[in-house]
Amino acid sequence: MATHQATEAAPNTGAESLGVTNGKIGMWTFLVMDAMTFAGFLAGYARLRWSPESGWPNPYTEFGVIGIQLTAFNTFVLICSSVSMVHVLSETIRGNMDRARKWMLATIIGGLIFVGIQGYEWTHLILDKWPYLVGGEGVDYNTNFASTFLSLTGFHGLHVSVGVIYNLIIYLGMKRGKIGKHNSSIIEIAGLYWHFVDLIWILVFTFVYLI
Repeated sequence: MATHQATEAAPNTGAESLGVTNGKIGMWTFLVMDAMTFAGFLAGYARLRWSPESGWPNPYTEFGVIGIQLTAFNTFVLICSSVSMVHVLSETIRGNMDRARKWMLATIIGGLIFVGIQGYEWTHLILDKWPYLVGGEGVDYNTNFASTFLSLTGFHGLHVSVGVIYNLIIYLGMKRGKIGKHNSSIIEIAGLYWHFVDLIWILVFTFVYLI
């Protein structure tokens, strides 16, 4: 009897023993480690850029005003998709799954637009500005700039692509009735990832395009 009572009095050691689902803890752990990786990329970028006699080109010279404006628009699209992700969770908690699916579809479209514009930008820069990267002719004074730019934005673009696939899987689960109000924490976890991707891009955009 004493053993039975002790068992009942023990704290819950199940999925929410800390008041937070294991899935959310796992996502936060992943995001912290991922943030360290991005911090390494940004630190490397800063080290190369502000080293003596680096010959670092002016962002306005490399991208042009139109290029920076296009990327600013792309940043706005990603921020809007983050806002729509908030509505996905909000409508799911309310049980309005039709509206939640529409907001999730808007989030996915926003991610696709972002990746598409970034692909267009890469194509323009590699073929027109940095042809030496693919064996063409050109002055390679900005090799460090090109390599760090492609590494940093490419790594982030990979995260956005994974996020789009992640959200698409959730959208299909919502459409089939497997994800809804009863397990809205799944959407909350996906939202953590998507907001993280949004925040990181704001930092990348500021460091690479504006400073």
